[in-house]
This record gives sequence, C-alpha cells and structure tokens, in this order.
Amino acid sequence: MKSILGISAFYHDSAASIIVDGKIIAAAQEERFTRKKHDASYPFNAINFVLKYAKLKLSDIDQIIFFEKPFLKFERLLETYVAFAPKGFGSFCKAMPIWLKDKLFQKKMLFNELKEHDKNFNDENKIYFSDHHLSHAASAFFPSPFKKAIVLTADGVGEWATTTVAIGNDNNLDIKKEIHFPHSLGLLYSAFTYYTGFKVNSGEYKLMGLAPYGSPIYVDKIINNLIDIKKDGSFRLEQKYFNYATGLTMTNKKFNNLFGQKPRDPKKDQLTKFHMDIASSIQKVTEDIMIKLAKSLKKEFGLSNLCLAGGVALNCVANGKILKEKIFDNIWVQPASGDAGGSLGAALALWHIEQNNPRIVSLNDDMQGSYLGPEYSQKEIEDELTVNRAKFEILKEDDLINKTASDLSLGEAIGWFQGRMEFGPRALGARSILGDARSTDMQKNLNLKVKYRESFRPFAPSILREDLSEWFEINEDSPYMLMVASIKTKKIIKMNDEQKKLFGIEKLNIKRSEIPAVTHVDYSARIQTVHKETNKRYFELIKKFKEKTNCPVIVNTSFNVRGEPIVNTPTDAFNCFMGTELDKLVIGNCYLEKSKQDLSLKKDYSKEFELD
Repeated sequence: MKSILGISAFYHDSAASIIVDGKIIAAAQEERFTRKKHDASYPFNAINFVLKYAKLKLSDIDQIIFFEKPFLKFERLLETYVAFAPKGFGSFCKAMPIWLKDKLFQKKMLFNELKEHDKNFNDENKIYFSDHHLSHAASAFFPSPFKKAIVLTADGVGEWATTTVAIGNDNNLDIKKEIHFPHSLGLLYSAFTYYTGFKVNSGEYKLMGLAPYGSPIYVDKIINNLIDIKKDGSFRLEQKYFNYATGLTMTNKKFNNLFGQKPRDPKKDQLTKFHMDIASSIQKVTEDIMIKLAKSLKKEFGLSNLCLAGGVALNCVANGKILKEKIFDNIWVQPASGDAGGSLGAALALWHIEQNNPRIVSLNDDMQGSYLGPEYSQKEIEDELTVNRAKFEILKEDDLINKTASDLSLGEAIGWFQGRMEFGPRALGARSILGDARSTDMQKNLNLKVKYRESFRPFAPSILREDLSEWFEINEDSPYMLMVASIKTKKIIKMNDEQKKLFGIEKLNIKRSEIPAVTHVDYSARIQTVHKETNKRYFELIKKFKEKTNCPVIVNTSFNVRGEPIVNTPTDAFNCFMGTELDKLVIGNCYLEKSKQDLSLKKDYSKEFELD
C-alpha cells in the first residue's frame, strides 16, 4: 500500500489531500476548520483530518508533495521587480522579508511544520515539489472519466505560467504550451473584480453574478486597449493599465481614465448601471477567449474530450458557453478547480507521471461526488447538539425525508447537513441551505435574511438527473454545479412591456419562470444534477419533493453566511442555524425547529464574519 499526502498552502485556499494506491481517500480545505475564509496558512487541521480519515500516521506516509515550486516563484518575483524597476520598489520591500525568512526555505519550513503532526516523522527526503499548473492539470485529467483529453488550465499565476495546455493520455500528462506572467486571464478578471469594488481572489463569482444585469458595452474598449487576443485565443495584456506586477493594487490611474471612474469603494459606493455594464463586458471577453481557445485546441489536437481546472474554470458561465457551442463531445471540470485542488493534483501527478503507476478510468469520474471531507456519526451529532443545548427530535430516514420535503414545499428555509463535507467551493447537498425553487420570495429572502449578502446574487438549482432536459437546455451531467444553462422556453414566463423597461437590480423581483428562485435575470441557472449513486439521501429528498409538488428542482446554496466558510461540524451548523432566519435544521437523523430552540442561544450573525 502506497500513500501520498498532497499539500497546497501560503497563497489562498490551503488544503490537504491523501491518495492511497492512486485512489482518492480524503481532501479538505483548511478554512473549514479554522473558520477563516480562504485561509492560506499551513493546513495543519486539514492534514490532521486526511491522516485520521485514511487511518495513517504521518510517518506511515510514503511521499509528501507540495503543489508548486517556491524557487521558481521567487525567480518570477525578482525578475518582475527588475523588469519594472524602479516602479515596484514598494511591493518589493514588502515581499522580500517574507520570502527571505520563510518561503524560500520552504522545504525546511514544511519539515518543521510536519513534525508537529508526528514526532516519529523524520525523513525530509519524503518531501517533493510539483509545478503549480501541472498540479492543476493533473487534478483535472486524472480523476476525469476520459482515457485521452485536452487539458486547459487558467488562473491568476503559478510560478510563471498563467494558462497551460496539456494532452492527457492514460497515465501521462504532457504540457504542450503555456502563456506566462504578466499575461493572465485570471488576473485580468481579478482586475475588474477589484475595480467594481469586490475582493480579489474571493469576489470573482460576484462579478459573474452581476454580469447579466448589465450590457457588454465596454467590450471594444477592453479589446482595443487592455488585451490583444490572437486568432487562436492566446493573448497579451497591455501592462500600462495594470498595477498587479509591481504595485499593491490591481489597476491604476490610466485604467480609471479609460473607463471614466475610480474603483468602487464598497463601503461608500452603491452598485450602479456602470458597474453592471463593466461586469457584463469583462464576462463577455472572458467567455470569448475561452471559446476561442477551445476551438483552436480542438482544431490543433483533434481530441473529443476537454478537461478544465484553475480558478478560471470556476467561471461556470464560460464553461456552459463552451458546452453549448458543442466544440467537444465531453467536458469535465475539476470541482476543486482553485488552488485547493492543487493539493490533490500534485499527489496524482506524482503517482501517475513520476512513478508511472497505471490508471483505471471510471465511467463517471473518481471524485466520488467531491464528498471527500469529514463526516459525523449519529452519536457524534447528538452529543454535539446536546452540548450546545439544542432541542431536537430523532426521526427514521423515511420520516425525516418526508417531513423535510413538506417543509420545503411550504416555503421554509432549511439547513441540511449530511454525510461527508464537499471538497471545493460549492455546497453539493452535504452542507447546504435548501429552499423551494418555485417560490417568488425565496431568492430575496435567502440573500437578505439568511446569507446576509447582496440581493443580486443568484442561487443554483439541484435537479434529479433524469428530469434535467425537461427543465433546462442541457442534457449533460453537471454534478459539481460548474455548468450554466438556460431554462427551457416552455418553463419561461415572458416579461410584459412595463417589465422590459426596468434595468439592473429592478429586474430582480420579476417572476421569470416556473422556478423563479433559481432563474437568473438572463433566464440562466448554474445547475447541479443529483445522482443516486453519489448522494442517495439528497436524491431521495428531491424525489420526495417532486412527489409532493411535481417539481424536481430545489434551491441549493452553501450552508454559511456571507464571509463565513461552509459549515464543517454539527456545532458550526447549529451556530449558523441560530444566527440566521433558517426555519429548520436537518443534521444526520436529527430534526430541529427554530421555534422550539432556547431564544437565549440566538446569535447576531449579520456581523459575525468579515465581509467577502
């Protein structure tokens, strides 16, 4: 039995993964344990969890691999500062002490941290380093259901690469071409995230959610000034508009002058039509680049399968457009596409590429629904709830599902905590808040009363796989909520002339389909298909809801408030339940009603977490 521990850390979304004989055993992000969103620190708790789940001590592990190469990253920083001198001196002075103290000597630092898990761990030679984009590519290809595929990765930046193309063939992965820093689609998108007043490396999905409220009127301005896009989709950014290579912000005065406004201050400035149009424009440019890249890669390599990873692969609208264009027969996106997934990819790359171990391709994929995190026994759940003075009843599974489906059909908001926690940024029916997709108020209520977040943000539908093409313009599996598709025309409610005159957030309260809670303003939805094989209890719940309502679609959003990581433990779940206007909490076989709880346990969650 050979075991490999993968680690990603020190930038954002630290995580740990374990594979045994090439099989994925466990994976989790550090933020879920520390309750700090996007926690970048050494993933002490995540490593402890994956070791415990695999029933291994650190000294039993055969190899430990870090997801990127710190020396190459240091080289990029130095060369960048030299190339842009003297402009980058301020950020150079900030970065260098940290590098010289910790990051450059990462092997030693990792060794010292790892010893804290197991005093018998004493072999520094077990520690390896992968390449950042190879880690992403491996995370996309090796768990995929394809024997052969084109693998496209795109993010902010790894060591030097920002975009890579590889060919995956059986147990091998061959990187064919790269685009290098400072030319980066991820950083371009992040520059607009910053400009519209959202947090970089965190608020990109808000920009994507805001885009359909606007019109892409600045596309030409972006293409003519900021980015030179070649026929094959490769690109170069005009550095004079950006500050990320040398400064401490993403954009500069030239960028502001180009669009005619300063970056939005989220503390003072409201979102206006201008910001919606900006969001719409950069989203359109991103989609166009991804489609161009996909088409040129298909033409060049002639393969019928595409795998995607890296932060840009979380742009599910762009993924949906690639799918809709039918460029490839099949597309598979790694559910933990960001840096967290690099921990898994690094381990898989070491196992298959370096050690030449064979690969068995599964029919669906090897991610097990991405349910790779901690789980709690019924006894552990009851014990934690009792310690927290929660009042609960214990129900048989059939009764639990029946009661929860009834609650949903009555428009109640439900905290749902079952089985193993998800790996990656999306809640997939293990740590979820659920609602009735048919409700006209659900989207607004969940945003404002439960999540304490911006009212414009859309919610995703979970739908039984067999009912998918009856409700949406798509007939492909989308178990990881990484594909956006349009609502079927027959389910749409047409706008009248008065409603058509509305713009921006005013469009929010119009009932646009039979499932308004999950229908975005452009009649699209970010779909999760639910499969009996990977999440039986969630599947049965939606099936029961369909029996009661004739609708196989429910609202699924992550079990947290804005700025909080997804809940991990029963205590996290109970705290969030008591800090929000959730009506019920269903955790294991325990059923909790808000009205029966001790009101002195109520928490003010609206200010509990730093806003994302």
